[in-house]
Amino acid sequence: MVRNNSTRWWGPAAAGLGLLALLGATPPALAQKGLDEPFQGAFKQALAGKVVAYVPVAMNFDLAQGWYAGVKHELEPFGVKVEVRDPNWSTNAGAQAVTTLLSEKPAVMIIHNPDVQTYAKLLQRAENEGIYVVQINMGSAYRTTAFVGANWIEIGERDTDAVVAACKGKSNKIAIVQGALSAAASAYTLKGVENVLAKHPEIKVVSSQAADWDAAKAKAITQTVLKQNPDLCGIVGFWDGMDIGTAAAVKEAGLTGKVFVATSGGGEQRGACDQVKSGGFDLDLSYDVPTQAHDLAGIIKWLLSSGLKPGSVKGSMYTTLIPITKENAGTEGTCWSLARMTQ
Repeated sequence: MVRNNSTRWWGPAAAGLGLLALLGATPPALAQKGLDEPFQGAFKQALAGKVVAYVPVAMNFDLAQGWYAGVKHELEPFGVKVEVRDPNWSTNAGAQAVTTLLSEKPAVMIIHNPDVQTYAKLLQRAENEGIYVVQINMGSAYRTTAFVGANWIEIGERDTDAVVAACKGKSNKIAIVQGALSAAASAYTLKGVENVLAKHPEIKVVSSQAADWDAAKAKAITQTVLKQNPDLCGIVGFWDGMDIGTAAAVKEAGLTGKVFVATSGGGEQRGACDQVKSGGFDLDLSYDVPTQAHDLAGIIKWLLSSGLKPGSVKGSMYTTLIPITKENAGTEGTCWSLARMTQ
């Protein structure tokens, strides 16, 4: 029976192989020649020699440095030149830098807006004059071709939810440490905070002040609030680079672990994971700068190769947030470092 079954299976197969041999057939994969992919040449040509101008609010902190490193890593191999115009926290200098770029006409401008109004008309003019504008993290009132960044209202809601939960059964007194009042990151985050507080009338906000992204100001504000309210149970901060000062004031008051500190930032190792591990922050919502840089570069590649007129399309890419807590702060890959990004 085995021989008969085997014969029935092999008979047709052997006949087929014999027929291929008689016909001199060759397996198709060996007969074919390689195909020239028809689009890669045009893609390379669209990027080669182009200039991308980057205008951050300043270059002396982790977010700006991480975005720059990531974009350079992705674009320079294709012949794109990435130039930085550093206003160094001066809104006037930033406006002048953008104005100068209008006459220089780079292919793309990456803009980190200090507030929602100052650059708005300039960015509209740039797109009208044929320059793609991609805004990063802090947008202006004028929506350009693309925006990459955090959803600040979501951040405000999630940070406040965590603080409210931590205050349950305690004093219900909280403080809010804002950034610069006119900045998108501050104004929109505050709206998220308000959305949550509207559902919790038991929570009392004893202080809501702007520290203007300055760690020293955040520390001074928090020191005063803690002296006036030693039973404070939580603080909602608007940026971890600033809230290092907030955490320092809590620590000096001997209240680390008793006052729940929630903040947000780009997820850099020293400013986020190390602070959470040490107890300075209880929650740091990361918008993950390396991923944002990758998204920036990807959008720029697509725009330059698309042939679309600047301003003819408009879209947003909101970042998936990573909550950093003591449970994952020590896990490799949760945070990033500039040294690793530039290797």
